[in-house]
Amino acid sequence: MTGGTDLGLALALLSTTAYNSGLIVEKQALAQMPSISVRNLMSVALRLLSAPRWLAGFALMLCGLGFQVLALMLAPVTLVQPLIAGGVVVVLVLSRLVLHEHLDRVQYACVGVMALSVVLLALSAGGASAEVGHHVSGLLLTAVALPSCLVGLMAGASALRAGARKHRAPVIGVSYGIATGLLYGVAALAIKALSGALLHSHGVAGTAIAVVSSPYLYVMTGCSALGLILFQTALQRCRIAIVAPVSNVLGSVYFIVVGTWIFHERLPSDPVQLALRLVGILVTCGVVVQLSRQGGQVRSPAPRRRPVLAQPRLWQKEGEAHGSG
Repeated sequence: MTGGTDLGLALALLSTTAYNSGLIVEKQALAQMPSISVRNLMSVALRLLSAPRWLAGFALMLCGLGFQVLALMLAPVTLVQPLIAGGVVVVLVLSRLVLHEHLDRVQYACVGVMALSVVLLALSAGGASAEVGHHVSGLLLTAVALPSCLVGLMAGASALRAGARKHRAPVIGVSYGIATGLLYGVAALAIKALSGALLHSHGVAGTAIAVVSSPYLYVMTGCSALGLILFQTALQRCRIAIVAPVSNVLGSVYFIVVGTWIFHERLPSDPVQLALRLVGILVTCGVVVQLSRQGGQVRSPAPRRRPVLAQPRLWQKEGEAHGSG
């Protein structure tokens, strides 16, 4: 690997640490706020922007996205994205130490297997010192992004409807993770395309013009905004140890698969590395399906029974007073 690629990997590691630490700070802030309703977005925006702790977490997330853009300018998708998805470990550790969240054995196993799939994807990129793709067809990106966004919005609407039902089973956040993973995956494609436009710009003025005039900036902004609203709702209603790994890993797998194709970055030529890539993708999809099935099996805790000892004792005393058997 070249020096530029090494710097890109360091920036990717810094990106995922900052981004996922920001999620934990946002989760702490949301726990102290009234319930978020997507029907009144202006009220939600004002409430979030007036919370200093939430703004601090959001600033960390923005720093993470900025480092991600720089990383994608210097290293290929197949090297950067596994490190970005490695933020699963950061989320699991901080959710346990800071938020005191606990998962059951099956959920911990699923999240652990998802982390393993990230390792497989990273190993599959071992020989990918190949070229970094920057050019993409706008029509091809549109043809891929539109269906992906529609599926993500449908999954998000399904999660919101499930959360609004009375006497519902607890929502563990898999549908939210699928929705935000797809939306953030499309945003990542736009970030990658935008990084290519920045690469050929010169000077501060040229860079500013290239950013503002690029349609990819607005695709990234729109998808990120929709994903952000759904993700904040999920953070308030569900456990971050489930929502964040599903969203992060699924979005990363989507980005690796689609990004490698539309940016014309080569697949691993080594059969072993190619097999690792395929296994990592299939394992991720299988775990998401397993978590979705488990969501329907979660039950509310059984109501506590009232004590029944006091009344029989009273009858016994009355019987003794009247001499009955």
